[in-house]
Amino acid sequence: MSASASQWSSYLGAMVSRERQRLEHFQQAEDILLTLLEAIHARDPRFLVDYARNLEAFEFALCTAEDAVTMEVPLRVDGDALQVLPCRDTSAGHCCLQVPSSGTGLEDWTGVAAEGGGAGCLLPGRVLQHLKELLVSAIVQCQRLFLFQPGDLSAENIQEDALELSLLIRGGWKTIRFDIVPVVRRQRGPLWLKGGQSEGVFPSGRLREAGEEAHFVPASPCCWRCSTHIPILRLLRAVDTLQGPRLDSLRLLSQLCSQAWGDEGQGAALTFTHLKMVLLWSTELFPSPEDWQDLESSVYRLLVVLLRCLATQHLPHFLWPEQNLFPGEAPGLASLCRKVQSFAWSPRRCLRFQLGLPARGRSWQEEPSTQALLHLPARDRAYWGTAYFDILLCQFQVYRIQDSARRTAMAQLLSKIQQEIPQQIQVGPCC
Repeated sequence: MSASASQWSSYLGAMVSRERQRLEHFQQAEDILLTLLEAIHARDPRFLVDYARNLEAFEFALCTAEDAVTMEVPLRVDGDALQVLPCRDTSAGHCCLQVPSSGTGLEDWTGVAAEGGGAGCLLPGRVLQHLKELLVSAIVQCQRLFLFQPGDLSAENIQEDALELSLLIRGGWKTIRFDIVPVVRRQRGPLWLKGGQSEGVFPSGRLREAGEEAHFVPASPCCWRCSTHIPILRLLRAVDTLQGPRLDSLRLLSQLCSQAWGDEGQGAALTFTHLKMVLLWSTELFPSPEDWQDLESSVYRLLVVLLRCLATQHLPHFLWPEQNLFPGEAPGLASLCRKVQSFAWSPRRCLRFQLGLPARGRSWQEEPSTQALLHLPARDRAYWGTAYFDILLCQFQVYRIQDSARRTAMAQLLSKIQQEIPQQIQVGPCC
């Protein structure tokens, strides 16, 4: 049961109409947070106040779920002068940041890193403890000065030994969770891209620029890790300059995730971080502007990539493809995959805003050929390419590309698939 162009547009329009109000709420909550950070900076100038928060506001406007907003607090530290040393757990990408000499004003934050690195290392645990003490003091000070209204702020979510400090701040009638994270910025030694990302897909230089500055955030009380939060947001900004409703597709899937795809009683297994990765991979895998001509086509580009990742329980990080964002046992992913498939086959039922619980539609039956295609071995790189995902688009009858080279590649891969698996694969006429 396909949906008309007007249904797609109406659903998106209802979401976009609320975006301005969401941004106003964000800015009101952000003003309160900046007041706190200014008070912290006045007490210890090593904690800097970064007023350039356009990327965080940009992400908040896109995400319709209630995910926390990560707010980095830069440290007044010469990141380029620090020596980056591996921790014992090198598989997780953790590292120690060793201060080269004394007299840097960081003595109360340094010590021996128990996980490797030796003496004189900048310890995240000490930085976080000091930041938490200053934050609590700043809250008390601002309340005494009546800078906040009662109920504007709650620090009850701050947990002992947490790697971020969580605040609930009210902006208008909406309460927003901010995760405050200290960060060491390092210009030298950029975030190296380890995948096969094509610079030609993104606007000139944007892929390289996204990783020019490394951001180290706490990974444990002794170790740091290189965060990809800001580089990913910069890439989303770059995607926004490309042709087609790509970010609108992300908005739409974010809304569906919170409205129709949550695991009852268990919380959503799919986060906005997952959806951001799906969009970036879709941009990489579908480089032609013809793939992004309208909202339906754009959404299905994201859907086929998402379904493949859910079926194999493997979503590679866009900047570090060897990292799986669906690690370990994830029993909710199988149920989520069925819900996403149900939408892909019959989007009309979900393309409306509903009050209360989602309406129950007719039961959806799994299609054997689609199941076989989705569960092909993830280790075979042939099944992570444009030809493979073109075949999935054919399955959902939304493939309208006339490129003869792509159709030939699709036919060749389909022939390979039919030779390797026992059951007959039935694919739409576009192949």
